[in-house]
Amino acid sequence: MAEERIGHDVEVVAERQVTLVEFTSKDFRATVGAFATGVTVVTTRGEQHAYGMTANAFSSVSLDPPLVLVCVMARSEGSRQIEQNRCFAVNILHAEQEPLSRYFASRDRPRGLDAFREVPHRIAASGSPILEGAIGYLDCRLHADHLAGDHQIFIGEVLDLGFKPEGEPLLFHGGQYKLVSG
Repeated sequence: MAEERIGHDVEVVAERQVTLVEFTSKDFRATVGAFATGVTVVTTRGEQHAYGMTANAFSSVSLDPPLVLVCVMARSEGSRQIEQNRCFAVNILHAEQEPLSRYFASRDRPRGLDAFREVPHRIAASGSPILEGAIGYLDCRLHADHLAGDHQIFIGEVLDLGFKPEGEPLLFHGGQYKLVSG
């Protein structure tokens, strides 16, 4: 299998330091886009209203204690909501929930009290919405957060969870939604 090299050659020096190669943000995005991910909607709820956003930067961190992480654009509404509410839920989307993913990714979607008006859901122990039809969810209290570049990494301690083992996940790869093909 051929490998496409985008940057210049890397020079390794005696101290095991690596010279950085030059590449564009487009190159970086295309390269990390080669990694297929599941698609989630991260939700949270404060005193006034619920908030949700599509995210594919999600990972488990620890089994004991059970911890997960999500990465959210720093200084965004989603980042501010999670910081303020100190909780979030990760809803793992079913293959048929691409429209829901697009809804929560849209900048034109309803906000505030109307954000979940047309979205079937229930409320978890943390107060965060759990989306109907999701193949899994993890309800979390904020454990820690870290600024990393242009994103905020939120680590959540899992309070409750559930999943449907027969569910087919929605995937994202190469800038497009994909389905598992068996």
